[in-house]
Amino acid sequence: MAFNFGATAGAGAANPTGAFGGFGTTTTTAGSAFSFSAPTNTGSTGLFGATQNKGFGFGTSFGTGTGTGLGTGLGTGLGFGGFGTQQQQNTLGSSLFSQPTQTPAQSNQLINTASALSAPTLLGDERDVLLAKWNQLQAFWGTGKGYFNNNIAPVEFTQENPFCRFKAVGYSLMPNNKDEDGLVVLVFNRKETDIRTQQQQLVESLHKILGGNQTLTVNVEGVRTMPDDQTEVIIYVVERSPNGTSRRVPATTLHAHFEQANIKTSLQQLGVTLSMARTELSPAQIKQLLQNPPAGVDPIIWEQAKVDNPDPDKLIPVPMVGFKELLRRLKVQDQMTKQHQTRLDIISEDISELQKNQTTTMAKIAQYKRKLMKLSHRTLQVLIKQEIQRKSGYAIQADEEQLRVQLDTIQCELNAPTQFKGRLNELMSQIRMQNHFGAVRAEERYYIDADLLREIKQHLKQQQEGLSHLISIIKDDLEDIKLIEHGLNESIPIRGGIFS
Repeated sequence: MAFNFGATAGAGAANPTGAFGGFGTTTTTAGSAFSFSAPTNTGSTGLFGATQNKGFGFGTSFGTGTGTGLGTGLGTGLGFGGFGTQQQQNTLGSSLFSQPTQTPAQSNQLINTASALSAPTLLGDERDVLLAKWNQLQAFWGTGKGYFNNNIAPVEFTQENPFCRFKAVGYSLMPNNKDEDGLVVLVFNRKETDIRTQQQQLVESLHKILGGNQTLTVNVEGVRTMPDDQTEVIIYVVERSPNGTSRRVPATTLHAHFEQANIKTSLQQLGVTLSMARTELSPAQIKQLLQNPPAGVDPIIWEQAKVDNPDPDKLIPVPMVGFKELLRRLKVQDQMTKQHQTRLDIISEDISELQKNQTTTMAKIAQYKRKLMKLSHRTLQVLIKQEIQRKSGYAIQADEEQLRVQLDTIQCELNAPTQFKGRLNELMSQIRMQNHFGAVRAEERYYIDADLLREIKQHLKQQQEGLSHLISIIKDDLEDIKLIEHGLNESIPIRGGIFS
């Protein structure tokens, strides 16, 4: 399990990667990756408390998901993305790749922290023991102030302190872009729809920020949505020389220009909250980064994270400190899941459309095959008639006579009852039986020759015309009968008046 906030007891073998043998009363097992479980006493004396802590013992099973690389660098980060919310620079002089030296102030801070956690002397009685436990709880949580002496300022506990329990190690995808590609990421505090609708205005504004030089052209490589209504825009600048050649401005040069005070202010007015150069890490930088554990992360846990790396060539360990970082990675993961689902839906629609096109194409191919066969037969008939007309009036030639003899021989062989005719009759009877059984099993289907069908249509047409003519004659006769009846009805009253 990656994160355990339950009240689990530390049953089983102790975690071999004990972190900081510190001041608590907890013992965790090797099964949990990041345990906030309830403490279990081991009975041995610890460094700051009554029992020994075998370390909070989280592994590196948070996941290998990729993301943006902004902040703590979840994915395709620009130069890995740094720890916490610090901006990462791809220079060896950066704080990310340099191991901080131990200054006197840091030594005093460490001594004060140890005093606040183990032996505070603020009240001078048994209440200092309770205060020490309270300071330990604050140190575990990574927030608050640890009071330990009336004459010394309290210790400020942050999530970066080595005793904070809310830490884990994940993995981020290292960028593979070169400095010559000139890719720089700008994070806007605006929605993706707003950026896309005003993309041309954005390009013009960036061109003005670069001085409006006509030899420079700002291009947008890609636009991608991010959590919290932010948008990542990847740009590069092309510089054209007077002789007609062009090149991309290196990413580090462009990013250094954006980091100037006046330029940075102009970018902030456009809504830019962060700018980073997307360049790959050099082998020396990767080596130095892996050799030096981040602040607040136990070296043993960092070494275990390097061992558990599923793909050391593409992924790099990244510390996660606090719930905010965990929530940020969760939002990025949800965002990437939605994008993947959208892409899958598009692919599914494309597949359905291709299947429909395939069905239509197969039907057309079958239709064209039938048409081709019909045209082939018609062409053969035309060739036969043309050859007959061309050869009319000529005597039969020797090769034609030889061909006729061969055809007569084949015909005799086919008509011979002991050779092929019996077999052909047997095959024809089998075919008729199969057609009969098929018609019984399925619905009956009749196949009529085209010439016969044409004759049937002509006969039915003549019958229809005859019936129509007969109907017209009957209608005329009915009208004549009506006239006769009408005349008879009028003549009967006249005759009655005469006789009366």
